[in-house]
Amino acid sequence: MEKLIEKAGILVEALPYIRAFYDKTIVIKYGGAAMVDAELKASFATDVTLLRYIGLRPVIVHGGGPQIGHMLKRLGIETRFVDGMRVTDEETMEVVEMVLGGGINAEIVSLIGRAGGRAVGLTGKDGELMRVRPLKSSSGEDLGRVGMPEVIDNSLITTMTQNGLIPVIAPIGLDADGHTYNVNADVAASSIAEAVCAEKLILLTDVEGVLDTSGKLQSHMTVEEARAAIADDSVKGGMIPKLECCIRGLEGGVTSTHIIDGRVSHALLLEIFTDGGVGTKLVRKN
Repeated sequence: MEKLIEKAGILVEALPYIRAFYDKTIVIKYGGAAMVDAELKASFATDVTLLRYIGLRPVIVHGGGPQIGHMLKRLGIETRFVDGMRVTDEETMEVVEMVLGGGINAEIVSLIGRAGGRAVGLTGKDGELMRVRPLKSSSGEDLGRVGMPEVIDNSLITTMTQNGLIPVIAPIGLDADGHTYNVNADVAASSIAEAVCAEKLILLTDVEGVLDTSGKLQSHMTVEEARAAIADDSVKGGMIPKLECCIRGLEGGVTSTHIIDGRVSHALLLEIFTDGGVGTKLVRKN
């Protein structure tokens, strides 16, 4: 009986959040261990399906860097990184499109279908959803087919979510001349979240969230605090671009952004529907 009462308590705790986020769009960047471990993949698909059934509008933007690297290695194609970005020539771009727009995207759609949801796979090329410009490195070096989103046409996404569908988007865009470009998944998710006026942008990572200098999880941050953490070197490495994506999303109108640990089973539900959450939530100001 105690276990049943505990379950009822969890539902009661979730109720105000379900009410607050009903019919709101949640953009989720899916990547890291959650895309590799079989149990975590199933957990993620179940979470997303549940979000849809209780009235939220999830939109998934997925990565796939390790899978791309593995395929390039199998094909004997050398990979070079500049500023953490994969230099992408035409041959590499063909592999990127095959891995992201084919294998990974299709698998996510299938997993959600098995969980009882209705998902549709897209790339940023479909309906010219994502128009990009070529991106150069910080030193001005040409990165090839690496793009930065300039214009997001949200009409296709909105139509799908209004009809109970879950868009699953591979971060591939087109430039003004119709050439295909690879886009960083965090950046693509942030741009899409802005375009659809998302209630939340959630980045799944392989760390707890943002940690302070003593290694303690910071469960709540403002834009000002996030900028200060970047400036004083409190955060390092790959967390910096994630924070910058969150800041851009907030400044573009997203209500809150979250960096959570995708290695935790049902991390999405725990972050959205519990008082404490499991990661770092960022807001414009207190």
